[in-house]
Amino acid sequence: MPTAKINGITIYYELHGPEEGPVLVLNNGIIMNAATSWLFQTPALAPHYRLLQYDCRGQGQSDHPAEKYSMEGHADDLAGLLDFLNIEQAHISGISYGGEVAQAFALKYPGMTRSLILADTASEVKPQLRMIILSWLDALETGDPLAFFHVTVPWNFSAEFIQANPDLLENAKKRYAELDFPAVIRLCRCFLDLDLTSRLSEIKLPTCVMVGEKDWIKGIEYARILRDRIAGAELHVIPGAGHASCWENFAVFNSIILGFLAKVG
Repeated sequence: MPTAKINGITIYYELHGPEEGPVLVLNNGIIMNAATSWLFQTPALAPHYRLLQYDCRGQGQSDHPAEKYSMEGHADDLAGLLDFLNIEQAHISGISYGGEVAQAFALKYPGMTRSLILADTASEVKPQLRMIILSWLDALETGDPLAFFHVTVPWNFSAEFIQANPDLLENAKKRYAELDFPAVIRLCRCFLDLDLTSRLSEIKLPTCVMVGEKDWIKGIEYARILRDRIAGAELHVIPGAGHASCWENFAVFNSIILGFLAKVG
């Protein structure tokens, strides 16, 4: 299992694709992990790019230190991981929580960032979104994986996807049972501190913003903020997809990434 000691913790990572290819970092969502999140992206992107998939602190197979997390801290961890792997610069992408980590990274480490790809993500937490995450925290505090499953799934997937994939969601209950609830609580609280909108104009990088057409948690309202505040950013709406657009309409998701990176060069 490939790991690196970064900023006092162990970070799990995976590398896919040609060793000499341009590096594309994939940052996971809050209850996702590097080993399973990108099942539909790795085969499509790895022939063209050197993919770096990793678990941020508090996620998956990386350490879950019992301390407060911050987006800036996540950015420092990623910078440390890139240094460990002798990667001077990379395309930085992320979905949901991973997109917020990507924004923080681009703001603190612009010289290490070739371009930015932000999917189903936000730069601030408006009142309705705050209430949704507070309901997640209420479920997490019970310690009941099924309660957390029931409160999150309707927000993470479209109604059509839920109806069409009962077996997949049933299997997901096992993954919920394996979550480190105290670590997820720390990740959720870190998200509630998110406040990057006023700094987005500092980002002077080629930026691609994507959002699922049926993302009801971090939808078009948040995507437009990113598009409007980052000079030159392009916005793509992914048809039929909910919040987990990298799963629900992976063909379009992957096509947008490949098209954008081809333009960036």
